[in-house]
Amino acid sequence: MAATHVLFVEDDDVIREATTLSLERDGFQVTAAPDGLTGLDAFRAQRPDLALLDVMVPGLDGVSLCRRIRDESTVPVIMVSARADAIDIVLGLEAGADDYVTKPFDGAVLVARIRAVLRRFRASAADDPQDAGALLSFGDIAIDPEGMEVTRAGERLALTPTEMRLLLEFAATPGTVLSRDRLLTRVWDYEWGGDTRVVDVHVQRLRAKVGQDRIETVRGFGYKLRA
Repeated sequence: MAATHVLFVEDDDVIREATTLSLERDGFQVTAAPDGLTGLDAFRAQRPDLALLDVMVPGLDGVSLCRRIRDESTVPVIMVSARADAIDIVLGLEAGADDYVTKPFDGAVLVARIRAVLRRFRASAADDPQDAGALLSFGDIAIDPEGMEVTRAGERLALTPTEMRLLLEFAATPGTVLSRDRLLTRVWDYEWGGDTRVVDVHVQRLRAKVGQDRIETVRGFGYKLRA
């Protein structure tokens, strides 16, 4: 089996080289780029399995690069930021990133996050417990779990793998309030917990596609799909 190919865009030479070596020791194939434009060229030429993008890189910043990648592909994207500021995190997630890590990061934690993202990206519909093979309908929203397709009023929606898994989780128990911690565990595979802003931003992105009133916020508890 071919090694998982990671595109790593980072302008700091020390971090780029150390992280590349660490990922390679864990069995990944790594293409490293020092700036956003070089990273975009590498992505288009090599089509990696995952993109790991630093927010602050020259030429084309990480958030803009993430948007370019998302326009062309649903490949998993993880943002890297030197700051844990909400604005950096939210901008990256709103651009279409699936997850983020903050510097300095532990190599083992980074690998765990990469593998978690890849697991949910690669999981087939048959692997999902909520998949019964039947078409699910909620108002003008139709979900085909087997074909991994969603339509709204007959128009196909372009969902990322993370958004699709999030919607399937809601659709498995319509009307039931799902806590952010449960969604982190079920959708992001975070048994150890994680930043709930990841959930909030992805819910907002999903709402923009399926309808703002389709997913309801239950203050203090979480979210539920309105049946």
